[in-house]
Amino acid sequence: MALLVGSLSLLLTGCSFHDAERDLRFGWPTGVTKQGEEMRVLWTWAGVAALAVGVLVWGLIFWCCIRYRKKSDELPRQTKYNLPVELVYSLTPFLIIAALFWRTVVVEDNVNALSKHPDVLVKVDAFKWNWQFEYLQDHGKKTTYTKDPKTPLSTVGSDNEIPVLVIPRGESVQFIEHSEDVIHSFWVPEFLFKRDVIPYGPDHTSEDNRFQITATKDGSFVGRCAELCGTYHSQMNFEVRVVEPRVFTKYLAALDKAGEANPARQSTALKAAGMAPYATTTYPFNTDRTSRSATHRPGRT
Repeated sequence: MALLVGSLSLLLTGCSFHDAERDLRFGWPTGVTKQGEEMRVLWTWAGVAALAVGVLVWGLIFWCCIRYRKKSDELPRQTKYNLPVELVYSLTPFLIIAALFWRTVVVEDNVNALSKHPDVLVKVDAFKWNWQFEYLQDHGKKTTYTKDPKTPLSTVGSDNEIPVLVIPRGESVQFIEHSEDVIHSFWVPEFLFKRDVIPYGPDHTSEDNRFQITATKDGSFVGRCAELCGTYHSQMNFEVRVVEPRVFTKYLAALDKAGEANPARQSTALKAAGMAPYATTTYPFNTDRTSRSATHRPGRT
């Protein structure tokens, strides 16, 4: 019935195919990455397939209840073994499952695909209870200090400042994850994707700790640790900002110019690139262990 109503609404309102697909998300949010959009579409049409099967089964149940309801005490003619019907209801579910399985594998392969030469290479360092982001490469070029070529450009969070990860829109960004202590998890809800950060040691990184995205929408998006990692796990947040490529380049230059010794390095570089100097989606937290609870501090914009 719901599928029928949705189809009639589409025909009567003259909505485009894209609008109809957007409305049939079944609770799945709209992603802001190319990979997230693929997962969203898979979820949408898996929901449509499940709803179609449900409508068919409900229809058959109601039809049987009405068509074969008791009309007299006479015992109806008994039949058994209808080969065509048995083949249909045995093969149809198998074909549906096979199609969903095939499409799931295709989407998983696309989501897990890694480019040999991504546009941007970022190392994500997780530790109790914050994040550090190191910009290793930008279009194949090492984004390093001129004074120390072994030290990449980086920003790190503290109890006073939320770390902000800036990435360019429309370009492939590959992440290398590393944990300094326990298992953490890098999760941005709008990416429709998360991946655990496994502690393999400072010089060893598993391929499972790599993933790649291509952002398609500008904006600021909250990031969280999605793996229970200790006292302040729930407040181990960061922010991802998707910006135009020219703004990203400007930010890296400002980050380099600010210098590693500058305690306000991140905010200085963000402001120089024309962005809000502090996180806008989440706030710093109180790390005083003597307090009864870790309460948020007033946010800054």
